[in-house]
Amino acid sequence: MTAVSPRDIATLAVVGAHCDDIAIGAGATLLAMTRANPDLVVHAMVCTGAGTEREVEEKAALAALCDSADVRLTVHDFPDGRLPQHWAALKSRLAEFRRSCEPDLVIGPQRHDAHQDHRLLAELVPTEFRGHPYWGYEILKWESDLPTPNVFVPATAADAERKQQLLHQCYPSQTGKPWFDAEAFLGLMRIRGVQSQHRYAEGFVSDKLTIAFFQREFEAARDEQSKKLTP
Repeated sequence: MTAVSPRDIATLAVVGAHCDDIAIGAGATLLAMTRANPDLVVHAMVCTGAGTEREVEEKAALAALCDSADVRLTVHDFPDGRLPQHWAALKSRLAEFRRSCEPDLVIGPQRHDAHQDHRLLAELVPTEFRGHPYWGYEILKWESDLPTPNVFVPATAADAERKQQLLHQCYPSQTGKPWFDAEAFLGLMRIRGVQSQHRYAEGFVSDKLTIAFFQREFEAARDEQSKKLTP
């Protein structure tokens, strides 16, 4: 899995257990990636909320966060809070999603999230997207489950503010929850900014990265080796 920068990403896959997970975990990153690559293709899959107001909210949020990008969103109707009971069906849906795209980067929940839906999705996604860089986003909640990020995406003050504004504008069904407010969203981004020597940032967890300093030479050697192994 080769390390990537936003400018290297032409195709992105993002997954969430619930409508709003992607925007909360990676909203500012989506803003930055789309600005760096206006022709970005974003394949998005959300497990719950199909046919409800939540799906309408998700479409509006991703359209706003990804701006000029080509967003291809699929929202399923698994029951909220019950994903572990539907392990086989969810695995099948992820396999279908994997066959629909070949992303340069995959973004989803981090594997130690305390919410059972998030955690299961984080465990399953890498089993389908094998060999793809995977960044696990964090979602602030009642449980003390915030990770120690090892990937940081700096965010401008404008993007941080834009993210929290869009969360409130696009997800009115969630605004009554005690953790859903500007101070919480901006506060976590401010902490990650301090940790990465920026004003704001979003933090992610990546299990492993491969750094190829001589990418062209590496690819040429790999292709040559492949020819030798081919009958």
